[in-house]
Amino acid sequence: MKYRFIREHTGTFRVETMCRVLKVSRTGYYRWLKRPVSQRRSQDEIIKENILNIYNKSRKTYGSPRIQKQLGREGIHCSKKRVERLMREVGVQAIQKRKFKVTTDSRHNLPVAENILNREFTASSPNKRWVTDITYIPTEEGWLYLAAVMDLYSKRVTGYSMQKYLTRELVIEALQKAVTNRRPGRGLVIHSDRGSQYASSDYQQLLRQYGFICSMSRKGDCWDNSPMESFFKTLKTELVYHRRFKTRAEAKLEIFEYIEVFYNRFRLHSALGYETPEEFEKNYENLIKVA
Repeated sequence: MKYRFIREHTGTFRVETMCRVLKVSRTGYYRWLKRPVSQRRSQDEIIKENILNIYNKSRKTYGSPRIQKQLGREGIHCSKKRVERLMREVGVQAIQKRKFKVTTDSRHNLPVAENILNREFTASSPNKRWVTDITYIPTEEGWLYLAAVMDLYSKRVTGYSMQKYLTRELVIEALQKAVTNRRPGRGLVIHSDRGSQYASSDYQQLLRQYGFICSMSRKGDCWDNSPMESFFKTLKTELVYHRRFKTRAEAKLEIFEYIEVFYNRFRLHSALGYETPEEFEKNYENLIKVA
C-alpha cells in the first residue's frame, strides 16, 4: 500500500521525501515498480474502467449491488466485495437518499373510494394494477407539479403530466397519456391517495368511462401507495436534489429524459431481479408468444 501511494503521488511529491516519511527504501520501491503486474491486478484495472463507465451511465446513482449486476450482464463476473473494493479505489459511491416528505392534501368533502388494492403491490401481468400520485419539483420560476402513473407489474411509468398549477387537469392528463400508451382493458384497478384532484368528479367520471376500478389510500397513510412514493423518492434522489432548475421548461426536459430514457429503459430494478421495466415486459411478451 505504501509503494502504491508513492506511485500515485509522484507528480506531487518527491520520491525521496515520500520514502523517508513512509519509512521505506527507495531501492525497495523501484524494485517493486519493476515487478510484473499480476493477472488479478490487470483484471482489476479492466473492471475499474467498466465500473466507472457503468457508474457514469447510471447518473452516479448505482451502488455496488447494481454495478455488480450490470457487470454480470456485460460478461464480467466478480463478487460484490471485489466490486466494493474497486469502487473505493476509484473513489465512487452511490448518491445518498434523503428523507421524503409526503405532500397529500385530503382535506375536502368529496367522496372517496375504498382501499381495494390494500397494499397488494404486485400484478400477474401488465395493465392489471396501476398506481398514481403527484409530487412537487422546485424551480427558480416556482413549483412544477408532476403527476405520474405506474404499472405495478413492471414498475414502468406509463404516463405522466407536468404543469404549473396543481389541478385536476394534471392527473387527468397523466391518466389519459397512460391509457393512450397502453390501451388497457376494462377492470383495471388504479390506486391513488385521497387528494382532491383524484376525488374530483371529472377524474372519477373518466375512470368510469374507461371501466377502471378506483382504489384510494386510507387517510394519512402514505404506505398504502408506497410504490409511487418510492418512485418520487428515487427521482428526487437521483435527479432533482442535484439540480437547480432555472425554468419549468428546463425541469420538464430533464424529467422527461430521466423517465423515458433512464428509468424505464436503463435503470436496473432490484424488485424485477435487476432487469429494467422495458426488459421485464419484453420477457413477458416473449413468454406469451411461446405459450
